[in-house]
Amino acid sequence: LFGALPLALGTGDGAELRQPLGMAIVGGLVLSQLLTLYTTPVVFVLMDRLSGRAWRARRARWAARRHAGLASNAPANHPVLP
Repeated sequence: LFGALPLALGTGDGAELRQPLGMAIVGGLVLSQLLTLYTTPVVFVLMDRLSGRAWRARRARWAARRHAGLASNAPANHPVLP
């Protein structure tokens, strides 16, 4: 990033031809760094939340199946033997 600053801010012979290139390089690097620093943590937080919700839903389904299986196989007045 700092290596392209003289190209973007330079004056002298031919600077009018090199300044747009330097500005494009600096702008692209700054934008990509900002996007990387802000979007990567946000994506990881969203993925963590979604996986937590999926895990809780899966555990609830397992518990419901286990409860339904015990209720349907064993009558209420008979003990369940191992």
